[in-house]
Amino acid sequence: MRLLAELLDRLPDDLARQVFTHSSWTDRRSDSYERLAFLGDSVLGLAVTTHLYPRLEAERYGAGRLTKIRAQAVSGRSCMEVAERLGVPERLRTAAPDGVGQNAEALVRTERVLASVIEAVIGAVYLSNGYDVTADAVVEAFEPEISRALEHPVDFKSALQERLARRGDVVAYSVSSEEGPPHDRIFQVVAEVAGREVGSGRGRSKKDAEQEAARAALDAMGA
Repeated sequence: MRLLAELLDRLPDDLARQVFTHSSWTDRRSDSYERLAFLGDSVLGLAVTTHLYPRLEAERYGAGRLTKIRAQAVSGRSCMEVAERLGVPERLRTAAPDGVGQNAEALVRTERVLASVIEAVIGAVYLSNGYDVTADAVVEAFEPEISRALEHPVDFKSALQERLARRGDVVAYSVSSEEGPPHDRIFQVVAEVAGREVGSGRGRSKKDAEQEAARAALDAMGA
């Protein structure tokens, strides 16, 4: 976390201010962290992909398996954990305008917001320092999440289907709602078995939301 924290502290004032500005705190949406998060999401994915790529040959990981590992390592939950280690909640509280105390407190507890802000941090650091420096900082910051994904890859959808197959059931997933602008979509997905809802989940992609719905279903089944 040291590298990313240092680079964040050295950001130009205008970028640093934008990183910690929620869209509801400004009249101009372009002054919020959303555009930086859109950029940072791509930088994060490339940095982690480049870090994982040698394992395709060195450890004979298939591309499909590495795709799942990467998705787990950069998921909304992983980004939230990195944001908390970086002190993003406190920085957001400090940056909140006067009169939005309760609103700020609710935001700093939201996975979507914390994940977006850590992506905005990465986007701002990239603009200020270039890719190579940013990629090193990203891999260091996400090292616990990357290691956990490599050592304990989680595929809740497969686990749920295997469990249901033992009793002859299958699961179907459907999107129940979508929120947010096109570049920052949040999907709500419902998992159903024989027309009965067994779990629901939210995610920044349909696949992430399906994994969360499967996880909720497994939790409900005591698995």
